[in-house]
Amino acid sequence: MHAWPASEVPALPGKGRDLQIHDSATQGTITLAPGPVARLYVCGITPYDATHIGHAATYNAFDLVQRVWLDNKRQVHYVQNVTDVDDPLLERALRDGHDWTELAERETALFREDMTALRMLPPQHYIGAVEAIPGIVPLVERLRDAGAAYELDGDVYFSVESDPHFGGVSHLDAQAMRLLSAERGGDPDRPGKKNPLDPMLWMAAREGEPSWDGASLGRGRPGWHIECVAIALEHLGMGFDIQGGGSDLAFPHHEMGASHAQALTGEFPMAKAYVHAGMVALHGEKMSKSKGNLVFVSALRRAGVDPAAIRLALLSHHYRANWEWTDEVLAEAVARLERWRAAVSRPDGVPADALVEEVREALARDLDAPAALAAVDRWVERQLASDETDETAPGLVSRTVDALLGVAL
Repeated sequence: MHAWPASEVPALPGKGRDLQIHDSATQGTITLAPGPVARLYVCGITPYDATHIGHAATYNAFDLVQRVWLDNKRQVHYVQNVTDVDDPLLERALRDGHDWTELAERETALFREDMTALRMLPPQHYIGAVEAIPGIVPLVERLRDAGAAYELDGDVYFSVESDPHFGGVSHLDAQAMRLLSAERGGDPDRPGKKNPLDPMLWMAAREGEPSWDGASLGRGRPGWHIECVAIALEHLGMGFDIQGGGSDLAFPHHEMGASHAQALTGEFPMAKAYVHAGMVALHGEKMSKSKGNLVFVSALRRAGVDPAAIRLALLSHHYRANWEWTDEVLAEAVARLERWRAAVSRPDGVPADALVEEVREALARDLDAPAALAAVDRWVERQLASDETDETAPGLVSRTVDALLGVAL
């Protein structure tokens, strides 16, 4: 599966800083100092509907991670999946009378268009669940043969008790885990399971649903968590730098994925940092496909909203914060974009060397994008009121905003 085209990232004078990031597993801020190649895995979409602002906020956060690393003169090995077969996708296709593969392909294509418009840097490996099945089956067999998984009426479940570190990503108690498991695709009440929290690794073929050859597992399709584990291990290996996604993925998805990988390899941890973006609300409720309270990126673009303004709206909130999308948020972003473009359109102006370092410092400090925007705002205010004549300043500010914030002026 192909990703989307990459926008050019301008080179800035000097060098950026090591990234300090909040890690859900340690529940504190850690400093990541990868080697020459930084490794990032971000969980992708289930393509049964268009990209909404909540998605865009999450991918914007990890786009900033890439930009900080690139500015720090590192290469970035970025991997993202697409869950192109799963219950929500099949249910939506059945409801609307569409072929599930066509639905997945159409919505994945729209996602690519949205990411391109927002200037999100693409992954080097963009892998669908279906194309990953040949690599998933042997992992499930290994877990079963090692006693870390068991069969139940043809389905194969992972035993969470096989990983001594289970619970170390989300730090939830058993009751909270059970409630979230039921809400987020699990089946804690199924009779016969060894532990209510045990997640499915391989679902035996159901009548009327797609299935694939699973060798000794029989025909079926993979569970949600093992999909990402197989892709991450193949392309990044254990101990990669960041496992990323929305905060709703901390449990069960990232918790279970970590345990799968740790049980498979005997190594710990799967990722050096588990990084989670906050949720975006609309009209007081978390924006989600199940509730239908969505603001689509593609709809905003069709309405004539500049993608740079959408990006500034996302950047105006700290990535870990839960916030609400409103008309006022977008209007403020549109006005900010106009001011910034007016400021850099002058042929000369206020020196900007200090601004570059301010933006770098803000982003290295747990991706504090609002602080970075505030720094640019201060330069813009001085620029619009000044008669200074540094001919390099407007261009340097444009390149800084582009390279570090992904906003084209």
